[in-house]
Amino acid sequence: MSVKAAQEWQFDGLVGPTHNYAGLAFGNLASENNAGAVSNPKAAALQGLEKMRLVRDLGLPQAFLPPQKRPIIPVLQRLGFGGGNGVSAMSYALDKAYKDAPHLLASIYSSSFMWAANAATVSPSADTADGKLHFTPANLVSHFHRAIEAEGTYRLLKRIFHNEALFVVHNILPATGRLSDEGAANHMIICSSHGKPGLEVFVYGAAERNIKKPVKFPARQQCEASEAIARSHRLLEDRFIMLQQSPEVIDAGVFHNDVIAMNTTRLMIAHEDAFVDKEKFIAKMQRSGIEDFSYIEIAAAALPVVEAVKSYIFNSQLLSLPDGGFVILAPGECEESEKAHMVLRDLVELNGVVTTVRYLNVRESMRNGGGPACLRLRVVMTEEEAAAIHPGVILTDGQYTALHQWVSRHYRDRLCLADLRDPAFVGELDTAYEALEGILGMPGFYTDLP
Repeated sequence: MSVKAAQEWQFDGLVGPTHNYAGLAFGNLASENNAGAVSNPKAAALQGLEKMRLVRDLGLPQAFLPPQKRPIIPVLQRLGFGGGNGVSAMSYALDKAYKDAPHLLASIYSSSFMWAANAATVSPSADTADGKLHFTPANLVSHFHRAIEAEGTYRLLKRIFHNEALFVVHNILPATGRLSDEGAANHMIICSSHGKPGLEVFVYGAAERNIKKPVKFPARQQCEASEAIARSHRLLEDRFIMLQQSPEVIDAGVFHNDVIAMNTTRLMIAHEDAFVDKEKFIAKMQRSGIEDFSYIEIAAAALPVVEAVKSYIFNSQLLSLPDGGFVILAPGECEESEKAHMVLRDLVELNGVVTTVRYLNVRESMRNGGGPACLRLRVVMTEEEAAAIHPGVILTDGQYTALHQWVSRHYRDRLCLADLRDPAFVGELDTAYEALEGILGMPGFYTDLP
């Protein structure tokens, strides 16, 4: 197979206007600790937009995934709240859910789709037998508020990557615990450079076979799900590997691999306690033929797992720059953590592999359980593939300005659980989504939904 020039695009999830702190994600300590707090959707979305603009200013291609429509009233009605149609029925359903099951009300409003790293698993065309770019949207069955976003993600990816001669958007895996799939947050691709065939690393926390499992928090990624995706994406057997995440770190709050390890191209940075059988993994990488592969291990003595989770240092974005260097975009919380700050400083000053570290303010997102890497889905595309995507999701200067104005006009700067029972808020949201269709160039994307 000939090697085509390719670039890694960052598709960031644009934080939705219903961003709230409901603490719905068991095992995500930041999410649980901020349950019930008042959120600021406007600040969250604008912080995310600033991160996207920074990546673009670094000379890297940047796109975005628009927010899904919320609330999902039909789901609430399927759960026995209300009946009939119209504003009065909706008002009754919202009020009844607020009184009887506030966690379900928060779920149908959830903006968790903002965590684009969970949107799908992506295999670049250089790795697949048919030479196409493959996507499998995550089923996210471990949590109700996330599982209900899977169908919307599938619909969105089909709209963006619509050219079937270049792209394959697979359907979601069956919604069962045995095939629990959380997407690219548990998937890494090691290659000498974008566009060249690589080794895809699927990190899992649970499997049907007899392995040691976490006891405090659930393991969200099932090995059988990753195996199914590898088959569907037509990956050659010597081009992927299954790697078990340490059950001890899951119990310490590491709910996804991207909370304990990060990678891009030939570089991987991981905590020493991240994986089971890491020696076998490193040995395989050394035999893989990938040029200049570098594995940097962060010692527990320098950074205990609890501090890694608190600071989200491994949820930084590790990016390969056009000049061949690497940059880390770290959450501002890492600068406030003495240990995390020292680790990042040493990566630049001692290891010399990382060119620079930039600290970002994504505090609104961090309080809901995700940092810079959670907010983006990586998609490696050739020039032909990039030219074939829906252009309305590319972050041009014009789109940045339009999105900034749209957020400033339609988002609230204060949102609490009680606001979610108000049908007037639903009206505000419908107006916002209709306006966004014009910015995206996607007529009917929101208004044709029930």
